[in-house]
Amino acid sequence: MPKTENEWKKKLTPEQYRVLREKGTEQAFTGAYTDNKDDGMYHCAGCGAALFASDNKFESGTGWPSFDRAAAEGAVKLKTDMAHGMTRTEVVCAKCGGHLGHVFNDGPKETTCQRFCINSTALDFEKKNNVV
Repeated sequence: MPKTENEWKKKLTPEQYRVLREKGTEQAFTGAYTDNKDDGMYHCAGCGAALFASDNKFESGTGWPSFDRAAAEGAVKLKTDMAHGMTRTEVVCAKCGGHLGHVFNDGPKETTCQRFCINSTALDFEKKNNVV
């Protein structure tokens, strides 16, 4: 059953709520995962769904974590966003509908040409276990 907005407010920090539920954006170069280079999986901070693998993260210089694709087909959904007088493509968690960021067609040409520009606030990171 989907959560009510009151349930989301109780579960999330105020900043997570602002980004995930109110379609906010964190300031560039302030997010916890912008410069993260550890191996692992990025999950939705709202529902825990696996969204982006560290193998698909790249340095875009934009100030937000950037990925060239989602971790799996159907992990995220794309929606047309016409806010702020421009047309962009919003990225949302397929499981809970939380706002993650936007996708642009200026990513790495050698892979997908896509740049999923994602708010660190919308993510939790699970470091890969280095046990051999």
